Amino acid sequence: MTAEPLMRVRLRVEQDVFVVRQLGREVARAVGLESQDQTRVATALSEVGRVLLAAGRHADVTFTVEPIGVPTLHVAMVHPVTGEAARLTGQLQHVGRLVDTMEVDDGETGTIVRMARRLPLGAPRLTPDRMDEIREGLARHVPGTPLDELAVQNQQLIAALDEVRAQRDDLARLNAELEETNRGVMALYNQLSEELEETNRGVVALYAELDEKSAQLGAASEAKSRFLANVSHELRAPVTAIIGLGRLLTDSGSDDLTVEQRRQVDLIRGSATDLLTLVNDLLDLAKAEAGRIEPNWSDVDLRAVFGQLRGTLRPLATRPGVDFTVDEPGVPTLRSDEVLLAQVLRNLLTNAIKFTEAGSVRLSVRRVGDDAEFVVTDTGTGIPQELQERIFEEFYQVPGSKPVSGKGTGLGLPYARRLAGILGGALRVDSTPGEGSTFTLRLPVAS
Repeated sequence: MTAEPLMRVRLRVEQDVFVVRQLGREVARAVGLESQDQTRVATALSEVGRVLLAAGRHADVTFTVEPIGVPTLHVAMVHPVTGEAARLTGQLQHVGRLVDTMEVDDGETGTIVRMARRLPLGAPRLTPDRMDEIREGLARHVPGTPLDELAVQNQQLIAALDEVRAQRDDLARLNAELEETNRGVMALYNQLSEELEETNRGVVALYAELDEKSAQLGAASEAKSRFLANVSHELRAPVTAIIGLGRLLTDSGSDDLTVEQRRQVDLIRGSATDLLTLVNDLLDLAKAEAGRIEPNWSDVDLRAVFGQLRGTLRPLATRPGVDFTVDEPGVPTLRSDEVLLAQVLRNLLTNAIKFTEAGSVRLSVRRVGDDAEFVVTDTGTGIPQELQERIFEEFYQVPGSKPVSGKGTGLGLPYARRLAGILGGALRVDSTPGEGSTFTLRLPVAS
């Protein structure tokens, strides 16, 4: 449904251009357009009216407001001469910048120029009663003389010039601030560039030093492994010989020894046996550090492994107050190296038996996702929180802790953790002093 026009007026002579300009400004003010938009609409009407009158005859001007959706002021100017759309479009191209939309068409009654300007969001609501009030006010409006309109145009021009001057001053101020900011940014950029360059030089030097230290550390580690392997190998033969000689001296076929001599020989054999154990542990650790241990992967029957551990380690748990238990495995098989796995578990159980005077030592295994967790628990002396990682260092023993049975070399746990890494798993400890320790070996079920 087409909205009822607010007003119609006809352009006949040049003086009517001033009238249309005044009415356009008055209509724009009444419907809620701002002051600058009022001037734009009035200027657009006067320019189009001047061009249409120059083309001859007259032009009818209609003001309409569409209040539904986005409220918009529409102006239609009909010139009775047809076929002028193309020519007028070129002449009125600059006018289109004053309004939101402008169209020039050839209609049945002549050439039609349509212009539209959207009302601002804060404009008063155009109810039917308000539209009737606007129509009555426009009907009572008495156009001023051309001189009056010229005075209004001059006031608008002065206001526009003042606004342009204020905008120019603001622009100059912003340019000065921007220039000052740019100088500060450039100074900061130069400072940061210098600092970054200095930092980069320091980082490069640090990396070079780290590479050098890493190479030195690698060489030292390799030299230590070679030293341990060579010394262990060279010590094994004489120590074995000492053990053999001691066995010969105490053999029933040899000459009888006095009680004191037999005691001394037993001390020699015991010391040599301890030394041989240390040498073997050193040799195993050196092999692990040098990466010369290659796992022999196979499907390991944990029932057989647990049975072997139960049989070989039970003689060590001879104290009546210690309950030594190897549970039936909750995981029947896994993919691993049977010899290395048994060595890790043997080291953990032996260590637990050494430091447990009363209570229990237990080995169990359970399935956790795709992994198997072997758990060795004891009720021994326990380990303080701050020392729980140090027990995996070579030759380290917790201060004040003494094994209840046997002697510790400080190599069993470090070797067990290295073997755990070789098998693709990890070894950790949880312990409370006076309550005991729990060692957990986690390995993948399928390698």
